[in-house]
Amino acid sequence: MIPPKSALRHRAVWQKELAEAIVDPAELLEILGLDTAMAAARAMGESFPLRVPRAFVARMKKHDPTDPLLRQVLPSDEESRTVSGFCGDPLAEQRTMTVPGVLHKYHGRVLLIATGACGVHCRYCFRREFPYGQANVGAADWRAAMDYLAKHPEVNEVILSGGDPLTLSNHRLARLIEALRGLPSIRRLRIHSRQPIVLPERIDEGLVELLSDIHFQTLMVIHANHPQEIDNSVRTGLSRLNAAGITLFNQAVLLRGVNDSADILVALSETLFAAKVIPYYLHMLDRVRGTAHFEVSERQALVLMQEIRARLPGYLVPRLVREQPDATSKTFIG
Repeated sequence: MIPPKSALRHRAVWQKELAEAIVDPAELLEILGLDTAMAAARAMGESFPLRVPRAFVARMKKHDPTDPLLRQVLPSDEESRTVSGFCGDPLAEQRTMTVPGVLHKYHGRVLLIATGACGVHCRYCFRREFPYGQANVGAADWRAAMDYLAKHPEVNEVILSGGDPLTLSNHRLARLIEALRGLPSIRRLRIHSRQPIVLPERIDEGLVELLSDIHFQTLMVIHANHPQEIDNSVRTGLSRLNAAGITLFNQAVLLRGVNDSADILVALSETLFAAKVIPYYLHMLDRVRGTAHFEVSERQALVLMQEIRARLPGYLVPRLVREQPDATSKTFIG
């Protein structure tokens, strides 16, 4: 379970790239050849700062302020607008937290907040105000989480989330998985991560060996919103996961100005499936404070889905869903 020494070199590469992520809006705009006066939005990023790996920036179109990848990460003064119905905890997740970092909302599965760290700060993130300092399964709290799971043998699936669980080192991730292996009721391990998209170097030899060497059925749900996000480096990382027997799904968020077009969503599904990733969910925006400018109406979403279904085979059509507080499952739309 513990990564071999041969993996340390690869791990250092992705950690170095993560540490060198862009955090200054002015630098990001300068790299893209855009007016750095737009960096006046820097103030909007003080409570939820910019963070984006340089490899992801390299996929953005220069001189294009409407680039769909840029729109997902650049702080905007639109975030300062107060809009009715948008709040700090739109899914009421803190009500479902049983012990620090354990969210038990749905029958048979729990979600572990493995870390508050993330490789990229997406401006629409529904956990942008989540109290990670008090609510993640850090090393000190693993015992409480494992004790809770031991008392609930009806739970057979654990979802690692965050932040992003793949910001953990292979060694720390192995320790967490080893703790879960001590629970006979757990059959499936699901990892939710944007790292294979924004930092594909994270899919290194040590991680692949680790995920190949566990007895759980292992799934990974990645997060891509636009086909432009998937380049050859991403395809290489996904192929490594496929070769290791990891089942891959994608969940996207429907975002105004990013992917609110049938052409884009069709291309996204086709691009994902070519990389052996199953289009899984298309989420309506979770109404967290500061994200109203990304919202697409349900009516428009249904029109888009009708066109997508007319153009794609059923297995390439993601399910349009909304997550609601206190619901026993995701709500399917249309």
